[in-house]
Parts: sequence; structure tokens; C-alpha cells
Amino acid sequence: MEYYQNAEESLRVLRSIKETKSNMWLATTKYYIEYFAVYSVLMKLGIKCEMHDCTITLTDFLEGEEIIPKGTTKTLEKDKNLRIDNQYYLKNKSVDIDFEELSDFLISIRKSLDNLYIEKILELRKKIHAF
Repeated sequence: MEYYQNAEESLRVLRSIKETKSNMWLATTKYYIEYFAVYSVLMKLGIKCEMHDCTITLTDFLEGEEIIPKGTTKTLEKDKNLRIDNQYYLKNKSVDIDFEELSDFLISIRKSLDNLYIEKILELRKKIHAF
């Protein structure tokens, strides 16, 4: 639950920094909202994955299992690349922020977390282990 709480906190931070128009911080914060939310599902499954690309690969699997919303993998990949461009390469690319969409995403992840019972967790872990 800690990662989910970090996602919620990051959304609050994003609201406060929106006015700065800092594309570096907007891209970074937006990406981490999405990343922390998805990572909270992995943690509930008992999966520790420290590489972002690994998390994104597992996100694709969880989409296929209808655990997280369709399109999440594509969004994570796009926003990860935007974060890297703006944070590390200082490209200052524009960042689209839709607070309603981000809030809805967090709500959908929360519902997924609430619906992950031990039987489903064990089933998913078995499938992931066979990956």
C-alpha cells in the first residue's frame, strides 16, 4: 500500500508544481504517479522489480490478465521516455497533464488492489513464474 500512497502523494505534488511549468518536474512527477501505482500492484503480488523496464513488461502481462487498465503499458513507456528526455537530456518537451485522467487511473488501480485476493495472487504468481 505504501507505493499506492506514494502515487497519491505524487498527484498532490503534481498539482502544486503545475503552475511552475517546469517540464522536467512535470514529466518526472507524472511518470512516478503512474509507476508507483503499477508498482503497488506488483508489491501486492509479492514481486519486487527494481528495473523500470521489468515493471513495464509485467504491466503488459497484467493488462492481458485484466488486472490493470488497457493502455497502461503504452502510457508508462511514453511517459518514461518523456521523463528521461526532460530530466536527463534537458529537452524541455511539453507535458500534457490531465488530473481527472490521472485520478481515474489511481482509482482503477485501487479497485484492482482491493480485488486481488490470495487465490488470484497465487494464480498470477504461478503464471509470472512460468514467464
